[in-house]
Amino acid sequence: MTVDWGLALQAAVAAAVVGLLGAAAVTAVARRSPALAALLTPVTVVLAVAAGIVAAARSMVLEGGNLTVVWTVLLATVPVALVVGVMLARGTMALQRRVELEAMARERDAEIEARRREMVAWVSHDLRTPLAGIRAMAEALEDDVAPDPSAYHRRIREEVDRLAAMVDDLLALSRLQSGQWDLHLETLPLRDLVSDALAGASVLAAQRGVGLTGECADDVTAYADEPVLARALTNLVVNAVRYTPAPGAVHVAAVADGDTTVLRVSDTCGGIPAADLPRVFEAGWRGEAARTPGAESGAGLGLAVVRGVVDALDGSVEVSNVGPGCVFEIRLPSTSPTSASLPLG
Repeated sequence: MTVDWGLALQAAVAAAVVGLLGAAAVTAVARRSPALAALLTPVTVVLAVAAGIVAAARSMVLEGGNLTVVWTVLLATVPVALVVGVMLARGTMALQRRVELEAMARERDAEIEARRREMVAWVSHDLRTPLAGIRAMAEALEDDVAPDPSAYHRRIREEVDRLAAMVDDLLALSRLQSGQWDLHLETLPLRDLVSDALAGASVLAAQRGVGLTGECADDVTAYADEPVLARALTNLVVNAVRYTPAPGAVHVAAVADGDTTVLRVSDTCGGIPAADLPRVFEAGWRGEAARTPGAESGAGLGLAVVRGVVDALDGSVEVSNVGPGCVFEIRLPSTSPTSASLPLG
Protein backbone atom coordinates (compact mmCIF):
# COMPACT_ATOMS: atom_id res chain seq x y z
CA MET A 1 0.00 0.00 0.00
CA THR A 2 1.46 3.35 -1.09
CA VAL A 3 1.21 6.22 1.37
CA ASP A 4 0.29 9.59 -0.11
CA TRP A 5 2.61 11.76 1.98
CA GLY A 6 1.32 14.98 0.46
CA LEU A 7 -2.23 14.10 1.54
CA ALA A 8 -1.01 13.11 4.98
CA LEU A 9 0.87 16.41 5.30
CA GLN A 10 -2.24 18.42 4.42
CA ALA A 11 -4.30 16.53 7.00
CA ALA A 12 -1.59 16.97 9.66
CA VAL A 13 -1.26 20.70 9.03
CA ALA A 14 -5.03 21.22 9.20
CA ALA A 15 -5.29 19.19 12.42
CA ALA A 16 -2.29 21.01 13.94
CA VAL A 17 -3.68 24.46 13.19
CA VAL A 18 -7.08 23.67 14.68
CA GLY A 19 -5.46 21.88 17.59
CA LEU A 20 -3.17 24.82 18.43
CA LEU A 21 -6.04 27.29 18.25
CA GLY A 22 -8.15 24.99 20.44
CA ALA A 23 -5.31 24.56 22.94
CA ALA A 24 -4.89 28.32 23.19
CA ALA A 25 -8.63 28.72 23.77
CA VAL A 26 -8.68 25.96 26.42
CA THR A 27 -5.68 27.51 28.19
CA ALA A 28 -7.39 30.89 28.31
CA VAL A 29 -10.60 29.37 29.62
CA ALA A 30 -8.74 27.30 32.22
CA ARG A 31 -7.53 30.44 33.95
CA ARG A 32 -11.10 31.26 34.86
CA SER A 33 -12.83 27.88 34.91
CA PRO A 34 -10.84 24.62 35.04
CA ALA A 35 -14.08 22.64 34.80
CA LEU A 36 -15.11 24.34 31.55
CA ALA A 37 -11.62 23.79 30.17
CA ALA A 38 -11.92 20.09 30.95
CA LEU A 39 -15.22 20.04 29.08
CA LEU A 40 -13.72 21.75 26.02
CA THR A 41 -10.56 19.62 25.83
CA PRO A 42 -12.03 16.48 24.18
CA VAL A 43 -14.15 18.65 21.90
CA THR A 44 -10.99 20.41 20.78
CA VAL A 45 -9.36 17.06 20.06
CA VAL A 46 -12.35 15.98 17.97
CA LEU A 47 -12.32 19.27 16.03
CA ALA A 48 -8.60 18.90 15.33
CA VAL A 49 -9.07 15.36 14.06
CA ALA A 50 -12.10 16.46 12.06
CA ALA A 51 -10.09 19.23 10.45
CA GLY A 52 -7.49 16.74 9.34
CA ILE A 53 -10.05 14.31 7.98
CA VAL A 54 -11.98 17.02 6.13
CA ALA A 55 -8.77 18.35 4.59
CA ALA A 56 -7.85 14.86 3.44
CA ALA A 57 -11.37 14.22 2.14
CA ARG A 58 -11.34 17.41 0.09
CA SER A 59 -7.93 16.55 -1.32
CA MET A 60 -9.26 13.13 -2.28
CA VAL A 61 -12.23 14.87 -3.95
CA LEU A 62 -14.75 12.75 -2.10
CA GLU A 63 -18.31 13.43 -3.10
CA GLY A 64 -21.78 12.15 -2.56
CA GLY A 65 -22.13 9.12 -0.34
CA ASN A 66 -18.46 8.91 0.54
CA LEU A 67 -18.42 12.50 1.82
CA THR A 68 -21.65 11.86 3.72
CA VAL A 69 -20.00 8.92 5.47
CA VAL A 70 -17.10 11.13 6.53
CA TRP A 71 -19.41 13.79 7.98
CA THR A 72 -21.53 11.15 9.71
CA VAL A 73 -18.50 9.67 11.40
CA LEU A 74 -17.35 13.09 12.52
CA LEU A 75 -20.76 14.06 13.87
CA ALA A 76 -21.00 10.75 15.72
CA THR A 77 -17.75 11.47 17.55
CA VAL A 78 -18.96 14.85 18.87
CA PRO A 79 -21.45 13.42 21.45
CA VAL A 80 -18.79 10.98 22.63
CA ALA A 81 -16.35 13.85 23.05
CA LEU A 82 -18.94 15.85 24.97
CA VAL A 83 -19.61 12.91 27.32
CA VAL A 84 -15.90 12.53 27.93
CA GLY A 85 -15.69 16.29 28.47
CA VAL A 86 -18.52 16.23 31.00
CA MET A 87 -16.83 13.42 32.91
CA LEU A 88 -13.52 15.30 32.89
CA ALA A 89 -15.29 18.50 33.98
CA ARG A 90 -17.03 16.75 36.89
CA GLY A 91 -13.77 15.21 37.98
CA THR A 92 -11.97 18.53 37.67
CA MET A 93 -14.65 20.35 39.67
CA ALA A 94 -14.54 17.72 42.41
CA LEU A 95 -10.75 17.90 42.51
CA GLN A 96 -10.81 21.70 42.55
CA ARG A 97 -13.36 21.72 45.36
CA ARG A 98 -11.35 19.21 47.35
CA VAL A 99 -8.20 21.28 46.92
CA GLU A 100 -10.06 24.41 48.03
CA LEU A 101 -11.50 22.65 51.09
CA GLU A 102 -8.09 21.27 52.03
CA ALA A 103 -6.56 24.74 51.67
CA MET A 104 -9.31 26.24 53.83
CA ALA A 105 -8.82 23.50 56.42
CA ARG A 106 -5.07 24.14 56.49
CA GLU A 107 -5.62 27.87 56.90
CA ARG A 108 -8.17 27.26 59.67
CA ASP A 109 -5.87 24.83 61.47
CA ALA A 110 -2.97 27.26 61.16
CA GLU A 111 -5.10 30.09 62.54
CA ILE A 112 -6.34 27.93 65.43
CA GLU A 113 -2.80 26.82 66.23
CA ALA A 114 -1.54 30.41 66.13
CA ARG A 115 -4.33 31.53 68.47
CA ARG A 116 -3.68 28.57 70.76
CA ARG A 117 -0.01 29.45 71.05
CA GLU A 118 -0.84 33.10 71.59
CA MET A 119 -3.38 32.21 74.25
CA VAL A 120 -0.93 29.89 76.02
CA ALA A 121 1.64 32.70 76.08
CA TRP A 122 -0.88 35.18 77.50
CA VAL A 123 -2.23 32.78 80.08
CA SER A 124 1.26 31.73 81.15
CA HIS A 125 2.12 35.38 81.74
CA ASP A 126 -1.15 36.01 83.55
CA LEU A 127 -0.62 33.02 85.82
CA ARG A 128 2.96 33.99 86.67
CA THR A 129 1.99 37.51 87.75
CA PRO A 130 -0.34 36.58 90.64
CA LEU A 131 1.88 33.63 91.59
CA ALA A 132 4.84 35.99 91.98
CA GLY A 133 2.72 38.27 94.16
CA ILE A 134 1.51 35.38 96.31
CA ARG A 135 5.10 34.15 96.75
CA ALA A 136 6.32 37.61 97.77
CA MET A 137 3.50 38.09 100.28
CA ALA A 138 3.96 34.58 101.68
CA GLU A 139 7.68 35.22 102.19
CA ALA A 140 6.92 38.53 103.89
CA LEU A 141 4.52 36.74 106.25
CA GLU A 142 7.09 34.00 106.96
CA ASP A 143 9.79 36.57 107.72
CA ASP A 144 7.35 38.53 109.89
CA VAL A 145 7.97 41.73 107.91
CA ALA A 146 4.43 42.24 106.59
CA PRO A 147 3.15 45.64 107.80
CA ASP A 148 -0.45 44.38 107.83
CA PRO A 149 -0.65 40.55 107.95
CA SER A 150 -4.45 40.48 107.68
CA ALA A 151 -4.31 42.57 104.49
CA TYR A 152 -1.67 40.19 103.08
CA HIS A 153 -3.83 37.17 103.91
CA ARG A 154 -6.83 38.82 102.26
CA ARG A 155 -4.81 39.70 99.18
CA ILE A 156 -3.43 36.15 98.92
CA ARG A 157 -6.97 34.78 99.08
CA GLU A 158 -8.09 37.18 96.34
CA GLU A 159 -5.20 36.18 94.10
CA VAL A 160 -5.93 32.49 94.67
CA ASP A 161 -9.57 33.08 93.73
CA ARG A 162 -8.45 34.85 90.56
CA LEU A 163 -6.11 31.99 89.68
CA ALA A 164 -8.88 29.49 90.30
CA ALA A 165 -11.19 31.46 88.00
CA MET A 166 -8.54 31.43 85.25
CA VAL A 167 -8.06 27.69 85.57
CA ASP A 168 -11.83 27.13 85.53
CA ASP A 169 -12.14 29.19 82.34
CA LEU A 170 -9.29 27.25 80.73
CA LEU A 171 -10.90 23.93 81.60
CA ALA A 172 -14.30 25.12 80.42
CA LEU A 173 -12.89 26.40 77.12
CA SER A 174 -10.98 23.17 76.57
CA ARG A 175 -14.06 21.04 77.20
CA LEU A 176 -16.21 23.17 74.94
CA GLN A 177 -13.70 23.13 72.07
CA SER A 178 -13.22 19.37 72.33
CA GLY A 179 -16.96 18.67 72.59
CA GLN A 180 -16.52 16.84 75.90
CA TRP A 181 -19.08 18.85 77.87
CA ASP A 182 -22.25 16.82 78.33
CA LEU A 183 -25.21 19.16 78.05
CA HIS A 184 -28.46 18.29 79.80
CA LEU A 185 -30.94 20.41 77.91
CA GLU A 186 -34.29 21.39 79.35
CA THR A 187 -36.71 24.30 79.35
CA LEU A 188 -35.50 26.55 82.17
CA PRO A 189 -37.24 29.46 83.91
CA LEU A 190 -34.67 32.26 83.85
CA ARG A 191 -35.78 34.42 86.78
CA ASP A 192 -33.68 32.56 89.37
CA LEU A 193 -30.75 32.26 86.97
CA VAL A 194 -30.70 36.04 86.46
CA SER A 195 -31.04 36.63 90.21
CA ASP A 196 -28.12 34.32 90.95
CA ALA A 197 -25.92 36.08 88.38
CA LEU A 198 -26.73 39.44 89.96
CA ALA A 199 -26.03 38.12 93.43
CA GLY A 200 -22.71 36.62 92.34
CA ALA A 201 -21.47 39.93 90.95
CA SER A 202 -22.96 42.19 93.63
CA VAL A 203 -19.85 42.28 95.84
CA LEU A 204 -17.59 43.23 92.92
CA ALA A 205 -20.10 45.85 91.79
CA ALA A 206 -20.26 47.36 95.26
CA GLN A 207 -16.46 47.48 95.50
CA ARG A 208 -16.23 49.30 92.17
CA GLY A 209 -19.16 51.65 92.83
CA VAL A 210 -21.19 50.26 89.92
CA GLY A 211 -24.97 50.00 90.07
CA LEU A 212 -26.23 46.52 89.25
CA THR A 213 -29.88 45.88 88.35
CA GLY A 214 -31.88 43.25 86.52
CA GLU A 215 -35.30 42.20 85.34
CA CYS A 216 -36.92 38.95 84.25
CA ALA A 217 -40.58 37.97 84.16
CA ASP A 218 -41.66 34.68 85.71
CA ASP A 219 -42.71 33.18 82.37
CA VAL A 220 -39.43 33.81 80.49
CA THR A 221 -37.71 30.52 79.70
CA ALA A 222 -34.81 29.18 77.63
CA TYR A 223 -33.99 25.72 76.32
CA ALA A 224 -30.51 25.17 77.73
CA ASP A 225 -28.28 23.49 80.28
CA GLU A 226 -28.70 25.45 83.53
CA PRO A 227 -25.13 25.32 84.96
CA VAL A 228 -23.58 26.03 81.56
CA LEU A 229 -25.90 28.94 80.77
CA ALA A 230 -25.43 30.31 84.30
CA ARG A 231 -21.67 30.34 83.74
CA ALA A 232 -22.03 32.25 80.47
CA LEU A 233 -24.37 34.84 81.98
CA THR A 234 -22.15 35.27 85.04
CA ASN A 235 -19.12 35.83 82.80
CA LEU A 236 -20.99 38.53 80.89
CA VAL A 237 -22.13 40.30 84.06
CA VAL A 238 -18.71 40.17 85.73
CA ASN A 239 -17.06 41.39 82.52
CA ALA A 240 -19.49 44.32 82.32
CA VAL A 241 -18.90 45.28 85.96
CA ARG A 242 -15.11 45.09 85.61
CA TYR A 243 -15.01 47.43 82.64
CA THR A 244 -17.62 49.93 83.83
CA PRO A 245 -16.11 52.86 85.74
CA ALA A 246 -17.85 54.32 88.78
CA PRO A 247 -20.51 55.56 89.08
CA GLY A 248 -21.63 53.52 86.10
CA ALA A 249 -24.43 51.01 85.81
CA VAL A 250 -24.92 47.46 84.55
CA HIS A 251 -28.37 46.14 83.73
CA VAL A 252 -29.34 42.53 83.05
CA ALA A 253 -32.59 41.62 81.31
CA ALA A 254 -34.16 38.41 80.03
CA VAL A 255 -37.05 38.93 77.62
CA ALA A 256 -39.08 36.78 75.26
CA ASP A 257 -38.91 37.51 71.53
CA GLY A 258 -41.27 35.11 69.78
CA ASP A 259 -39.78 31.61 69.94
CA THR A 260 -36.48 33.09 71.08
CA THR A 261 -35.31 34.31 74.46
CA VAL A 262 -32.87 37.21 74.68
CA LEU A 263 -30.48 37.58 77.61
CA ARG A 264 -29.18 41.15 77.48
CA VAL A 265 -26.36 42.68 79.56
CA SER A 266 -25.99 46.45 79.16
CA ASP A 267 -23.23 48.58 80.66
CA THR A 268 -21.82 52.10 80.59
CA CYS A 269 -18.20 51.20 79.85
CA GLY A 270 -17.83 53.87 77.18
CA GLY A 271 -18.01 51.47 74.26
CA ILE A 272 -15.58 49.31 72.32
CA PRO A 273 -13.70 50.57 69.24
CA ALA A 274 -15.50 49.39 66.12
CA ALA A 275 -12.35 47.69 64.82
CA ASP A 276 -12.15 45.60 68.01
CA LEU A 277 -15.77 44.40 68.08
CA PRO A 278 -15.11 41.30 65.90
CA ARG A 279 -12.34 40.18 68.30
CA VAL A 280 -14.24 40.54 71.57
CA PHE A 281 -14.99 36.81 71.85
CA GLU A 282 -11.48 35.63 70.93
CA ALA A 283 -9.66 33.65 73.59
CA GLY A 284 -7.01 35.75 75.32
CA TRP A 285 -8.14 39.08 73.88
CA ARG A 286 -8.68 41.91 76.36
CA GLY A 287 -8.60 44.94 74.10
CA GLU A 288 -5.23 46.05 75.42
CA ALA A 289 -2.09 46.60 73.37
CA ALA A 290 -0.02 45.28 76.26
CA ARG A 291 -1.38 41.98 77.55
CA THR A 292 -0.69 42.83 81.17
CA PRO A 293 -3.68 42.12 83.40
CA GLY A 294 -4.93 44.63 85.89
CA ALA A 295 -5.68 43.87 89.49
CA GLU A 296 -9.09 42.42 88.70
CA SER A 297 -8.77 41.31 85.08
CA GLY A 298 -8.70 37.69 84.04
CA ALA A 299 -6.85 35.94 81.26
CA GLY A 300 -9.23 37.14 78.58
CA LEU A 301 -11.05 33.81 78.48
CA GLY A 302 -14.43 34.75 79.97
CA LEU A 303 -16.04 35.96 76.75
CA ALA A 304 -14.50 33.10 74.76
CA VAL A 305 -16.23 30.74 77.19
CA VAL A 306 -19.48 32.65 76.61
CA ARG A 307 -19.25 32.13 72.86
CA GLY A 308 -18.33 28.46 73.30
CA VAL A 309 -21.31 27.91 75.59
CA VAL A 310 -23.74 29.68 73.28
CA ASP A 311 -22.46 27.76 70.25
CA ALA A 312 -22.88 24.49 72.14
CA LEU A 313 -26.48 25.50 72.97
CA ASP A 314 -27.24 26.30 69.29
CA GLY A 315 -27.72 29.96 70.10
CA SER A 316 -26.00 33.18 69.11
CA VAL A 317 -24.18 35.94 70.93
CA GLU A 318 -23.22 39.39 69.73
CA VAL A 319 -22.02 42.71 71.08
CA SER A 320 -22.75 46.24 69.93
CA ASN A 321 -22.12 49.78 71.09
CA VAL A 322 -25.32 51.38 72.34
CA GLY A 323 -25.49 54.75 74.06
CA PRO A 324 -22.83 55.20 76.72
CA GLY A 325 -21.64 51.59 76.66
CA CYS A 326 -22.02 48.10 75.25
CA VAL A 327 -24.85 45.63 74.98
CA PHE A 328 -24.16 41.89 74.92
CA GLU A 329 -27.04 39.72 73.71
CA ILE A 330 -27.44 35.96 73.96
CA ARG A 331 -30.26 34.48 71.88
CA LEU A 332 -31.53 30.98 72.64
CA PRO A 333 -34.66 28.95 71.86
CA SER A 334 -37.29 29.61 74.51
CA THR A 335 -38.49 25.99 74.52
CA SER A 336 -37.47 22.61 73.15
CA PRO A 337 -37.35 22.60 69.32
CA THR A 338 -39.33 19.35 69.29
CA SER A 339 -41.84 17.61 71.51
CA ALA A 340 -39.66 14.51 71.61
CA SER A 341 -37.63 13.39 74.60
CA LEU A 342 -35.00 15.86 75.73
CA PRO A 343 -31.65 15.27 73.98
CA LEU A 344 -28.30 15.11 75.67
CA GLY A 345 -25.55 17.17 74.11
